[in-house]
Amino acid sequence: MANLFDYLKWRGDLSWEQTPLNEIDSLILSRLSYLPFDGIVPSSFTEVISVSDAAKQFLHKEGAAEQLIMKTDLPFLQEVANSDRFNKLGLCGYTNQVNLDEEKQFAAMVIHLLPDLSYVSYRGTDLSLAGWKEDFNMSFCTPVPAQIDAVAYLNNAAEEVPGTLCIGGHSKGGNLAVYAASFCRPDIQDRIRFVHNHDGPGFDSCVLESDGYQRIVEKVKTFIPQSSVVGMLLQHEEDYYVIRSDQVGLMQHDLFSWEVDRDRFVYLDEVTEKSKFVDRTLKSWLTQLSPEQREQFVDTLFSILEETNASTLKELTLNWHRSARIVLRSFREMDDAMRRNLAHALGLLFEAAKESVRNNLQQGRARPKFLPHKATDEVKKP
Repeated sequence: MANLFDYLKWRGDLSWEQTPLNEIDSLILSRLSYLPFDGIVPSSFTEVISVSDAAKQFLHKEGAAEQLIMKTDLPFLQEVANSDRFNKLGLCGYTNQVNLDEEKQFAAMVIHLLPDLSYVSYRGTDLSLAGWKEDFNMSFCTPVPAQIDAVAYLNNAAEEVPGTLCIGGHSKGGNLAVYAASFCRPDIQDRIRFVHNHDGPGFDSCVLESDGYQRIVEKVKTFIPQSSVVGMLLQHEEDYYVIRSDQVGLMQHDLFSWEVDRDRFVYLDEVTEKSKFVDRTLKSWLTQLSPEQREQFVDTLFSILEETNASTLKELTLNWHRSARIVLRSFREMDDAMRRNLAHALGLLFEAAKESVRNNLQQGRARPKFLPHKATDEVKKP
């Protein structure tokens, strides 16, 4: 089945006036904030660089490919930069912050589509353990530092960026998009066309019952693959839409695996039994704990990981044998329930880490080239 790359070939030469912003465009724009444009895209909201120029600068940097989170980000960036639909879009307001002491990982960017239409894109979890711990902190603490930054970012961006705003993100970025739209100023909420959460976790009841969330919820759409793990964590009050993925298990979180049909996703009626099982087990256990007990669970989990002296998932997996010995030694003094659920959470982290390492190994060390676009597919309007 078709995916984002096929969409870029099918619709890549159509302007925004010819074909308005759709849900596949939104997924592409949410992925753009994952690209490490540090020192390339201006931090100011008034200075702009085009997607094409930003891609050229990044792809000519020494070791550029090794900075990417996923191997597919390299051909993705090349396709986007060669696409008439995306290559002239303006990028600005880039920020990328990782603070181990604050347990924070936050990154975002504004993308100008038309003079009166912009997309605020929030990055999801990167490979840092600080980013993953912040995800887990969401189970007992609201707001986490990245959520606070997401609100401030949207308020600041809206001061400088005119017109209608669309908000989106993938993974934790989707959660940040919804949170920012819920707690930004009411006059900014009025300017928001939609908020797209691409397989990001939900919220606890204090957010869902807030006046800000209730004002924006009709504009929120959540998209999850059929075996979603991340997107099923915590609670969602907004409608969610189930998308077919060509991957299995946790790897369905990879948005490049989501199937598309021209300018829309391929939808299913419901999530799989495995996703429901994960939703029932880990979520049910967490909901039975007090906030203090949840905090203890997360702190215990990451104190084990900190003993490995790893700061990223890649480092954790490359030294797998030593990491496993430390984990097993730490498990001996825990009760059965804590041990079982820590093992489940660590399994999810190690699975994601191993896939990341495989991606980086396949990516290789070859310096990427900025390749000219050769249009071979005829684009047909639906």
